[in-house]
Amino acid sequence: MNKPSFPKSPSFRLDGKHALVVGAGRGLGAACAIALAEAGASVSLASRTSHELELISNYIVQQGGTASYLRLDATRPAEVKACVESLGPIDILVNSAGTNRPLRIDEVNQDDIDSLFDINLKAAIYLAREVSISMRKHAIKGSLITVSSQMGHVGGPKRTLYCASKHALEGMTKALAWELGPEGIRVNTLCPTFFRTPLTEPMLADPAFRDFVIGRIALGRLGELQDIMGPIVFLASEASSLVTGTSLMVDGGWTAQ
Repeated sequence: MNKPSFPKSPSFRLDGKHALVVGAGRGLGAACAIALAEAGASVSLASRTSHELELISNYIVQQGGTASYLRLDATRPAEVKACVESLGPIDILVNSAGTNRPLRIDEVNQDDIDSLFDINLKAAIYLAREVSISMRKHAIKGSLITVSSQMGHVGGPKRTLYCASKHALEGMTKALAWELGPEGIRVNTLCPTFFRTPLTEPMLADPAFRDFVIGRIALGRLGELQDIMGPIVFLASEASSLVTGTSLMVDGGWTAQ
């Protein structure tokens, strides 16, 4: 009698993989970089602020990981192209660059529109384009991950521009999953709720807004940086080898209503 064959759990380890994390100087991006390094990846950190990157990179190295950093303005396509080409083969892209300007639509000016779409959407397109070119050049079946938002799936007051940019990211992700899927490149988004970060700190300082936010989260609390670390490793690793074109909600149940 033949012995039964049982499945083996895929690895969450990233040993031998090279990850580029953009927007890695603080908040969710920094947490993602640390998590990937702890899982064994060699991490290249990038953002517009070198001092913050140096601190995170040094911390990763002190913890026994491998990290380097470079300054990058991802809203400039020529800089993105040069950055990606200088790094060599990339197995994992995490794009955490993003911003918000909470405004009513009648308060929005042209600079607000340009800034949010340049950072939240155009930069994501530039990065996906150049990293996917690199992956195909090196025959890498990699993982492209964009930190989107729960607001890419719902709406909210004073978030017309933010929601528009994040909904666009979700559409981009679905299209790219079909475009790059035949070459084994997976494309997904992480969609967090309100986390304690430098970006959200001014908003959450308003007691009424904080109560509104927590009242919409089924688990009754804000996100903490460690809450993003497991999900990012999952999407980067072979543990999610059949996951593409979708969104991993890290929203405490906000969008379940």
